[in-house]
Amino acid sequence: MTTTTAQRGSYGQMAAPGLFVLLWSTGFIGGKFGLPYAEPLTFLLWRYGFVTLLLLMLALLMRAPWPASMAQTAHIAVSGVLVNGLYIGGVFSAIYHGVPTGIVSLIVGLQPLFTAVVAGRVLGEKVYPRQWVGFGLGLVGVLLVLMDKISFAGGSPVGVGMSVLALFGITAGTLYQKRFCAHLDLRSGGVIQFGASTLTMALLAPLCETMRVQWTGPFMFAMAWLVLVLSLGAISLLHVLIRRGEASRVASLFYLVPPVTSLLAFFCFGERLGLTALAGMFVTVTGVALAVRR
Repeated sequence: MTTTTAQRGSYGQMAAPGLFVLLWSTGFIGGKFGLPYAEPLTFLLWRYGFVTLLLLMLALLMRAPWPASMAQTAHIAVSGVLVNGLYIGGVFSAIYHGVPTGIVSLIVGLQPLFTAVVAGRVLGEKVYPRQWVGFGLGLVGVLLVLMDKISFAGGSPVGVGMSVLALFGITAGTLYQKRFCAHLDLRSGGVIQFGASTLTMALLAPLCETMRVQWTGPFMFAMAWLVLVLSLGAISLLHVLIRRGEASRVASLFYLVPPVTSLLAFFCFGERLGLTALAGMFVTVTGVALAVRR
C-alpha cells in the first residue's frame, strides 16, 4: 500500500506541470468567449465573487486552517491581487482594448526571463547557464509560434500598458508568494486571495466601466469554465508548483502557454497553424526542458 501511494504521488508530481499548462492555456479561450458580453473588470468581479463563495463554503465544510496572524493574511491577499488583479486583469483589459492576442502573449511571455533575473536576488535561487539557454530557446520558440499571429496594428496605448502591467503582476506575484506565503492552505488561502481580488475589482469596475453584463449562453459557459477550471483548478496547481519548486523553473512553464493556446485555438476556432508555429512548439518544449531539468 505504501509503495502504491508513493507511486501515485510520483505520477501526480510528474503530471501536475503539464496539467497546469493545459488548464492555464484555456484562459485565453474563455476570455474570447466571454469578453464580448461584459467589460473586463466587471467580468472579473463576477468571476472572483463566485470563486470566493465556493471556496468559502469548501473551507468551512472541510474546517480548513486559517492564517495565524494578520500579517500572514495580508501577505496572502497581496499575492492574490498581484496574480488575479494585475496579471489576469491586465490580460483581459489588453485584449478588450484591441491589443492582438499575439502581442499580449509575447509581452507576458517575457515573464520567465524577468523571474529568473529577480529570483536570484530576492529568493537566493541560483540560475545555471543551462537554464539561461533554456529561457532563451523558450522565448525564440514563442516568437516562432506567434509569428503568424503577431500584428502591431491595432490596440491602444492603454491596452499595451495593461499588457506590461500583466507582466509585472505575474512576475511579482510568483516571487511574492514563494517568498512570503508558499505554504498557504489552498482553501482558506484561496478565500483570502480571491476575496481581496473581488474587493479590488469592486472598487475599480464602477470607476472605469458601465458594469453592464449580457447573460448569454456563451458568457455563462465562459464564466463557469473560468470559475471552475481556471480559478479553482489551474491557480490551485500554480500554488502547488510554487510551493514545490524554484520560482524560475515554475516560471519557465509559462513559455508553453502560447503554443498550447495556439493548438486549442486551432481545434476550437479553426485558427491557422503553420509549419513555423509547429517548429516553434518544438523549440519551446526543448527550452523548457532545459530550464526545468535539475
